[in-house]
Amino acid sequence: MGRETPSAKPTQAREDSLTVIDNRTGKQYKDRPEDESERGLRVFDRGFLNTAVIESSITYIDGDNGILRYRGYPIEQLASQSSFLECSYLLIYGSLPTRKQLAHFERETLLHGVMHADAAGFFRSFRYDAHPMAILTSAFAYLGSYYGEANPSLQGQNLYTQCAKGDPVALQNMDKQIFRLIGKATTLAAMAYRVRQGREFVVPPTGMSYTESFLYQLDHLSPTDAVTSSASASAAPYKPHPVLARALDILFILHADHELNASSTTVLQTGSSLPDPYSVIAAGCASLYGPLHGGANEAVIRMLVSIGSPENVPSFLTAVKRREKVLSGFGHRVYKTSDPRSFIIRKVADEVFAVMGRDPLLDTAMALHDAALKDDYFVSRKLAPNVDFWSGLIYRAMGFPMDFFPVLFVVPRVVGWLAHWRQMMLSPEGVKIWRPRQVYAGPSERPYVSFDDREAIEGRGKEPSVVAHSG
Repeated sequence: MGRETPSAKPTQAREDSLTVIDNRTGKQYKDRPEDESERGLRVFDRGFLNTAVIESSITYIDGDNGILRYRGYPIEQLASQSSFLECSYLLIYGSLPTRKQLAHFERETLLHGVMHADAAGFFRSFRYDAHPMAILTSAFAYLGSYYGEANPSLQGQNLYTQCAKGDPVALQNMDKQIFRLIGKATTLAAMAYRVRQGREFVVPPTGMSYTESFLYQLDHLSPTDAVTSSASASAAPYKPHPVLARALDILFILHADHELNASSTTVLQTGSSLPDPYSVIAAGCASLYGPLHGGANEAVIRMLVSIGSPENVPSFLTAVKRREKVLSGFGHRVYKTSDPRSFIIRKVADEVFAVMGRDPLLDTAMALHDAALKDDYFVSRKLAPNVDFWSGLIYRAMGFPMDFFPVLFVVPRVVGWLAHWRQMMLSPEGVKIWRPRQVYAGPSERPYVSFDDREAIEGRGKEPSVVAHSG
């Protein structure tokens, strides 16, 4: 492709564009003008809407039919029958573990949850009102400073790529960093949560599941956390409610991976230059911090609060149709029908509400849900509820502040990021640094002009703004 055949003689003026014909459908696609063709066909695809940059065997999505599978296993089966750490093993290593394999993976992951004592000083260096995602992003990068053996800049750039050759020492080193990152993700998140409340940090407990340990680190207040009616009665140690722990486990399963989304792409883009995995995860965390990615469920809560009551839903939907309001929690970049995770999470929401009480926003949410699904305007645009519509309500019912919602997205997504990063490092073809091309649309060559001969270019956005100095 891209070479002129002997019979392809130009019969008219040259046109600096490319027309592609799909032989299956007969449709023609004309590419925008290009300025080079020596390296083959270059496609301009704004936002990577239809560009595949890697082959992956981790997560399968069929957006037209609402299908999501981890390594071939339907998300519905995993959410109902599996656990988060079992799904983590599946995503990272490619198969469901035996009891022995899972026990080893769980033991190593949970044992690596403890942080160095110096980390307390790091977290306390943040302002009391710092956003938890700013703290967490910094914490992942900070974590890498402890482990020189994990840094290719110190140990050599093939530190992880030699895993593709089956090097047992390299694989062991890689697995150790995986244990550390998954194990410490909940600890870092809990520390980011507690530092803002002025509480002491909690050492991860033993004998609890991954999500039980996380909830314990968030809420533990005293050696017993129990109030008894009698001074002589023995106080039982605090343990998170099993319904809440299981609900969070299911939410973590649903959020563990979602193919090549913005943050996973960031992880691979960063990982392609072969930094340490802690820097890679920090980059993914920063990407997810953006409101277009990790802030969707928070946006749902703010939307429901702004609606106020079920009676205001019709006027709100009218405003959405007029493009005066934004409908959050409906539709998805990938799914053109229903988000399969939304059906699972709806059941989880009912179980959490049964324990924590009915959220006042639930009636408004149900009214909005039912009205949108009956409205041809939204149905024709395939705007069905997605996973974010219900997850924010669950987190709110469990008592999490809204700015902590993205953190609850990051903790499970660390697993998906690591699965993609590991797959890249194990590629038999090796790792090639990602260097996408652009279509240059700026001025052509122009000579330097001295100050005396320059013409001022003024206007909003064409020169620096005047800003207020606040110290």
